[in-house]
Amino acid sequence: MAALVSTSVGGCGLLGGDDSSSSSGSGNLEKAKIKVSVMSTIDVAPFRLAQDGGYFKAEGLEVEAVEAATGQISLTNLIGGMVDIAYSSYTPFFTAVSKGTADIKLVADASSAGPKSTMLVTLPTSSVKSVNDLAGKKIGITAPNTVSDTLSKSVMKDHGVDFSKVQWVPLPLPNVAGALKNGDIDAGFLTEPFITQAAKAAGTVPVVDTATGATQDFPTAGYGGIGKFVAENPKTVAAFQRAMQKATRDSADRSKIEPLLVKYAKIDQDTAALTTLLTLQSTLDARRIQRVPDLLLQMGAIQTKIDVSGMIAAQSSN
Repeated sequence: MAALVSTSVGGCGLLGGDDSSSSSGSGNLEKAKIKVSVMSTIDVAPFRLAQDGGYFKAEGLEVEAVEAATGQISLTNLIGGMVDIAYSSYTPFFTAVSKGTADIKLVADASSAGPKSTMLVTLPTSSVKSVNDLAGKKIGITAPNTVSDTLSKSVMKDHGVDFSKVQWVPLPLPNVAGALKNGDIDAGFLTEPFITQAAKAAGTVPVVDTATGATQDFPTAGYGGIGKFVAENPKTVAAFQRAMQKATRDSADRSKIEPLLVKYAKIDQDTAALTTLLTLQSTLDARRIQRVPDLLLQMGAIQTKIDVSGMIAAQSSN
């Protein structure tokens, strides 16, 4: 679902910061201190709430957040052993599994693309008036093989637009509005709060809601770990899951989320109030997540069929 600072994203939105929970540890966990790679995205709001609100501490966990600019970098942090758990859009996780790069186990869900939370936008003066005008145009996305790439191509495919002839331009989300004004791109993928920010700052208008058609309520991002870590640290993983489940439930109260947007994203309160949130999730549902690799296979982004049920770590009930 992105960052106000310099991030391009596989998830959506924005939240940054370096606060970490502190805990004396419960003594029952295999590993009481863990590192989690996160991005400055709106759907890590429950993670930030778990930090600020002491949810991790209550589970005996001390969690250090390691910032990553993209989902691919977050995954690289995980594979390289720099972190124990990584947040990313689902696309890099499944791409890595399909290539045999890593044994990924999904630990927790994060979000789905809700209505008007992910969009392709342009300027009112652009020749692009609808999704059918996107063929052959220059479109800004965060990076190839990210959720911005997947959602954009899928919605174009739904409307019979040939995305193979599009010139895809990698851009950090904060730069999309400027690139549109400078004429460097004809349209750009944005998530909230960048949709609201770009509309206020540059007068951008929607071309198409990318959470429609085949990608309506599409799973966008989650948290994963290497299989060996998950197998050897079941109590630690369960503690992380319980804290995230509680924080995700409490995140349904916008009054808990908007201050986090202001604090970590450095946006004003008015923009935070107008921001359309993604649908926040925590517990993984194999049938729902299966939509992601199935769509990637259909679009040629991966070459082998993936059974998600074999990738999901045991889910702790809270």
